[in-house]
Amino acid sequence: MKEGGYNTPTPIQAAAIPEVLKGRDILGIAQTGTGKTAAFVLPMIDILASGRSRARMPRTLILEPTRELAAQVAENFDKYGKYQKLTKALLIGGVSFGDQDALLARGVDVLIATPGRLLDHFERGKLLLTGVQVMVVDEADRMLDMGFIPDIERIFKLTPFTRQTLFFSATMPPEITRLTEAFLSSPKRIEASRPATAAGTIEQRIIPLPGGDPRTRRAALRAVMQSANVRNGIVFCNRKTDVDVVAQSLKRHGFNASPIHGDLEQSLRTKTLDRFRTGDLQFLIASDVAARGLDIPDVSHVFNYEPPRTPDDYVHRIGRTGRAGKQGASFTLVSAHDRKSLDAIEKLMGKTIEAAIIEGVPTAAIGDPNDRGGRGRRAEELKREHSKRISEKKQRFQKRDPERPQAGTEPIAAAEGGERAPAPVQPKAAEAKPERERSPRPPRQGREKTPGPIPHQDKDTPGFGDNLPAFLRKK
Repeated sequence: MKEGGYNTPTPIQAAAIPEVLKGRDILGIAQTGTGKTAAFVLPMIDILASGRSRARMPRTLILEPTRELAAQVAENFDKYGKYQKLTKALLIGGVSFGDQDALLARGVDVLIATPGRLLDHFERGKLLLTGVQVMVVDEADRMLDMGFIPDIERIFKLTPFTRQTLFFSATMPPEITRLTEAFLSSPKRIEASRPATAAGTIEQRIIPLPGGDPRTRRAALRAVMQSANVRNGIVFCNRKTDVDVVAQSLKRHGFNASPIHGDLEQSLRTKTLDRFRTGDLQFLIASDVAARGLDIPDVSHVFNYEPPRTPDDYVHRIGRTGRAGKQGASFTLVSAHDRKSLDAIEKLMGKTIEAAIIEGVPTAAIGDPNDRGGRGRRAEELKREHSKRISEKKQRFQKRDPERPQAGTEPIAAAEGGERAPAPVQPKAAEAKPERERSPRPPRQGREKTPGPIPHQDKDTPGFGDNLPAFLRKK
């Protein structure tokens, strides 16, 4: 393993690997960056050394919450199993079903997948889970956050009850505890560190803001990124829309930055991560899709555009730096409206996070003080959508009756322009134009008026006239 960069095992590796080789179920509680991926990949390679795979029946299964984590584990298998003849398949979204089906049909030793794509293949009849010997659930608390727990429970029930289960999570909320009690058999509990703690190698600071509006935040972020000796960094935002806006703003100001979040195409996300890993990209602007478990080495700084929604997310975010004993730094932008979130973070960390005074950070709010992080933008988007719908409705009416005046046109124009339009002036009676002559409408088919009674010559046979049937004529 020296070739892979390992000289001595990390605490979780030293504790977990012997127990995995004994065949025991594992409940590993470890924060990100502790080396837990190698803790299950290395012994799994040893277990797979004996035996052979069968078509559509993987021997081992690894579940990851995101595509990036799944791809990262697949890379680790290639690196650690370099001298082993093991086959693998990676089942993630954004990749052709046909290519994945072909791999499964040949048979694989290890299957690495996200829960949704795995069940898609199963429901299409391309995959059987009855041959799984070892099953790994990684980042279980992240699975809970993303709503994957029902899928995980279903997958557990599709695998043999004799399987060996390796279960890893940074925290143990009640739902995760219930899951382990239901599907793990007398697991060996391994805690690499106290849950939800940050590494001591990370210098944490907050940046007080005079206002919470987006313009003030973006200006403060640029000042912090320019002042520190930043080799590279990740900027975390709570919303995907903020990720795009912040990335565009930084690019306009000359920063080498690109966004990454769940709405982007998988090929673009992979390319962006590769550029960041190789140093071609200096700043990664990310949503929490990249906050957990991604192995991005040598990240010098983490910037929180605003405090995350939960204290646990704060720990996972700043855990991208200060890894493997290296020094790192994190900066969190905090306004008066973020006080509650900051209090929760400090309570979890067990300490007060000191403020940093940095030259260039605004001392007065730049934007609208009522816009605290995107609600103003959303209001503008809704206004534009409303105007678009009104315009489309007007066009439909115009096509239906070109001569018909558009009722309500003036109020609509007033709403879009900001001032009320004057009421339409009604023409005087004397000046009223003569009504246009209308051509008579042709009678509608099927609704002609019933003709009047036909004159008849015989009083005894009304209604027939000269066309009296023979059997009614008087003899």
